[in-house]
Amino acid sequence: MKRRSISSKNRASDTDSTYKSGSKEQKQVRSDDGSIQFWTERNVFIGCLLFRSVNALLIHTYFNPDEHWQALEVAHRVVFGYGHLTWEWEKGIRSYLHPMIFALLYKILAIFKLDTVWFMTKTPRLLQSIFAAIGDLYLYKLADRIFGKHVSRWALFCQMSNWFMFFCITRTLSNSLETVLITVSLFYWPFHNFPSSQACDSPMSRKLALFFAALSCAIRPTSAIVWLYIGISHFYETKDKIKFLIFDVLPIGAIVLIATCLTDRWMYGSWIFVPLNFLKFNFFSAGGDYYGTHPWHWYFTQGFPAIVYTFLPISVAGVWLSKEWWLAGLIGWVLGLYSLLGHKEFRLVYCIYTIG
Repeated sequence: MKRRSISSKNRASDTDSTYKSGSKEQKQVRSDDGSIQFWTERNVFIGCLLFRSVNALLIHTYFNPDEHWQALEVAHRVVFGYGHLTWEWEKGIRSYLHPMIFALLYKILAIFKLDTVWFMTKTPRLLQSIFAAIGDLYLYKLADRIFGKHVSRWALFCQMSNWFMFFCITRTLSNSLETVLITVSLFYWPFHNFPSSQACDSPMSRKLALFFAALSCAIRPTSAIVWLYIGISHFYETKDKIKFLIFDVLPIGAIVLIATCLTDRWMYGSWIFVPLNFLKFNFFSAGGDYYGTHPWHWYFTQGFPAIVYTFLPISVAGVWLSKEWWLAGLIGWVLGLYSLLGHKEFRLVYCIYTIG
C-alpha cells in the first residue's frame, strides 16, 4: 500500500510538472533519436521571412531595368495616373497581371497616406520578401518530400547562402515570382517516381500544382518550357489521362487564362492575347537579339554555373549520388531550349536554380 501511494504521488508530481511546463513543451517536436528539434514549418517560415526582409532592405543596387519598367513604374501609372510605359506595353507583349500586385500595394499606401518615397521604394521589395520566404519554405518541404529531413536542411542552407538568390529573389522582377510559383507547384505535383506524403498524392494536390503552374505561365509565358517537360512526363505515366486533361488541365488553365485576358482587356482597353505576342517577339522573330547575343553553350558553360557558383560541385555530386536523373533531365531540358535563343540572361534560367 505504501509503495502504491508513493508511485501514485510520483505520477501526480509528474503530471503537475507537465502541466506547469505549459504549452511550449507540448509544441516541441522530437526527432527519431529523441532530441528536441525545432524544424517545424512555422519556425522555418518565420526564420526565412526575417532573413528575406533583411535581405530586401540590404539590396540597394541596380540589376535589371525590368524590375522597374516592367513592374513598379507600370504599377505607379495604374494607381497615380502618371509614369512611363516602355515600348513593350505599346506592343502588348507584357501582361498587367504581375504589375497589378504592386499596384494594389501602392493603392493601400495611398489610402493610408503612406505614399512617401521610403514606403514607395521599400515596401515592394518587402512584399517580394514575403513571396521569397514562401519559396524558401516550399523548397525545404520539397527537399524533405524527395530526400528526407536531413537533406532538406542543407537544401535550405544552400538556398539562403547562394549569392544570386540573395541578390535577386527580393527584387520586383517577374522572374523572382516565377521562381517561387514553380517551387510551390513542384511540391504539390504528384510525381510517380518520388516518395510522397498522402497530402501530395491527392487529387486536390494535383489541382493546386496545376493552378500554380498556370499562374507561373501567366506571369512569364516562358515557364511553359518547364511545364512541358513535367506535364508530358506525367501524362505518359498517369493512368487517368482523360481525367487529367479534361477535369484538371483544361478547367484550371482556362480559369487562369480568362482571368489574365480580362485583366489585360481592362488595362489595355482592347482584347490582347499577351502570351502569343510574347512568343512571337521572343521566339519566332528573335526580337530579344537586339539586346545582345551569346554563344549557344553560354547557359551550360557560364550562365547556370555562375548562378550556382560554389555549390556547383555539390549539385553535381548530389545528382550522381541520388540518381534522380529526372530532375537532372529537367535542368538540361530548360537550359537546352533556352540555348536555342540568341539573347541570354542569368535571370531567364533563374527559375530552375532551386531544382539544381
